[in-house]
Amino acid sequence: MADSFHFSVNIISRGKGKSAVASAAYISGEKIKNEWDGVTHYYTRKEKILVKNIILPDHIPKEFNDRSTLWNKVEMAEKNSNAQLARQFIIGLPKELS
Repeated sequence: MADSFHFSVNIISRGKGKSAVASAAYISGEKIKNEWDGVTHYYTRKEKILVKNIILPDHIPKEFNDRSTLWNKVEMAEKNSNAQLARQFIIGLPKELS
């Protein structure tokens, strides 16, 4: 059995030139327009995306099941040029555990 695991947390921040909408589009392999800066992010040709789900608590409106709506609301809620918009958790498991 492999003994190598990987775990990292990345902050998606405007101060570092990042966008929550761009990150969501890349991770999901979708086309999403960022309403904050007007840029459309195209990642529809990205392959090997096995699962892409949005899991919401029961009290959150169902409109946030749409990735574009969810991340554009995050972008619009944060006004600062150095806003921390999201965190990305990357967990790498050996093949034996996946």
